Amino acid sequence: MALIKQLLKIREKLANNQPSIGTWVQIGHPTSAEILSSSGSFDWVCIDLEHSPISMETCESLIRAIENSGSVPLVRLTSNDSSLIKRVMDCGALGIIVPMVCNHQSLKDVSNSMHYPPRGTRGVGLARAQDWGNSFETYKDEVDSKTLLIAQIEHQEAVENIDEIFGSGLLDAYIIGPYDLSASFGFPGDFEKEEFKSALEKVRESASLYNIPSGYHLVETNQKKLSELVKEGYVFIAYSTDTIMLTEAVKLGDK
Repeated sequence: MALIKQLLKIREKLANNQPSIGTWVQIGHPTSAEILSSSGSFDWVCIDLEHSPISMETCESLIRAIENSGSVPLVRLTSNDSSLIKRVMDCGALGIIVPMVCNHQSLKDVSNSMHYPPRGTRGVGLARAQDWGNSFETYKDEVDSKTLLIAQIEHQEAVENIDEIFGSGLLDAYIIGPYDLSASFGFPGDFEKEEFKSALEKVRESASLYNIPSGYHLVETNQKKLSELVKEGYVFIAYSTDTIMLTEAVKLGDK
């Protein structure tokens, strides 16, 4: 509950087209999440369940570490499975990033699973998010409607259906997954192909039409590229991952 102000600040930034920078946690230890969250560099820190061995029990510990260190905890799902969404929300996630959103229905299913009736179909349980029942009314009235829903656009099918996805009225932002998006066209990691650039432009045009904040996952630790993305109009940006930051930090170069 204490982080609702930080969550609202993220929403305010996105509404004013100002950058909100976050990062990913793939190392399943609270120390990693704590270091990133307390750095002062990131508005939000997202626990990556899709490409890591992090369990649900560890996820809750990481959420706690992120909260205690002053960042907003988000979770990237493995899929739009309703039972998984319910569990991460009950652990205290203040938003979710959904991989491989390709159509309106998949997004609607996620939104329903995130929110209590009448907005959605989320089952009511008393867990960490609601302070074990002590703050259920506050959570229901003040937090449930403020949580973030972010779609990853990372497949050519999503690009083809982008107007129905962005026109759904369900999204708070989207984020480009560049490696999977390029892979869906048959050239993983080649961001210079015309098909990839055209896809980005089509997505940005639709986002502008429907007033959806644009986002991008900058995988490498490249602050120049980060500045370029901001100049291009991306405002919800995931900067690298803890594993990549560590990998880059230990490279000594030529000995």
